[in-house]
Amino acid sequence: MAQATVAPPSAGGAKSKLYPDAKAALDGVVADDQTLAVGGFGLCGIPEALIEALRDSGVKGLTAISNNAGVDGFGLGLLLGTRQIRKMISSYVGENKEFERQFLAGELELEFNPQGTLAERLRAGGAGIPAFFTATGYGTVVAEGKETREFDGKHYVMETALVADVALVKAWKADKAGNLVFRKTARNFNPACAMAGKVCIAEVEEVVEVGEVDPDHVHLPGIYVDRIVHNPSPEKRIEQRTVRSK
Repeated sequence: MAQATVAPPSAGGAKSKLYPDAKAALDGVVADDQTLAVGGFGLCGIPEALIEALRDSGVKGLTAISNNAGVDGFGLGLLLGTRQIRKMISSYVGENKEFERQFLAGELELEFNPQGTLAERLRAGGAGIPAFFTATGYGTVVAEGKETREFDGKHYVMETALVADVALVKAWKADKAGNLVFRKTARNFNPACAMAGKVCIAEVEEVVEVGEVDPDHVHLPGIYVDRIVHNPSPEKRIEQRTVRSK
């Protein structure tokens, strides 16, 4: 597996985390056969520009850890369309016909996780916890081939942590030190993905100077963020539009 790296601080001081565009932010970090953790829930809070730049980079053989696989032609669906994803580690994939076609044809590997288990596996990876026991999935196909144990008369299945070579996340605001603020439900899986990545690249809508974000408002400390790309006008496509009839 190729290892992601970021440039060390320059001799004159800390290297800037802000990159001019998504392509530059991915440069020297992404490579074939890596594992990527990608934030978002449905199409909410996905790093749109970074995903498009990842498609354009041509890297292949990727394992993508993400709650879902986007939709056909958008989000991670772009990478399925170009066959750059080899395996998905996901919770829900029901909105993507190309995903279904590839999986049923044996062209795409899939590791299904209960949604809470997926979130905790990412959190554990970021916290340095190698594994944990959960009651979720015990006695089902989820537990097949995994260690199980009884505690206080209740049965649990052991789940291992998830660690990614690179995390791609989306935030609303960042200061130049990489401290992130997420907006409402767009926070979703983003902080957990960021912490689970050996290298984290954040796509943000607003960039401010250090000190302009109240410390009490920081959702993810900049220690977890290696690179920032400014995307002030994301598309924010709606996954399922429902309107009331008159």
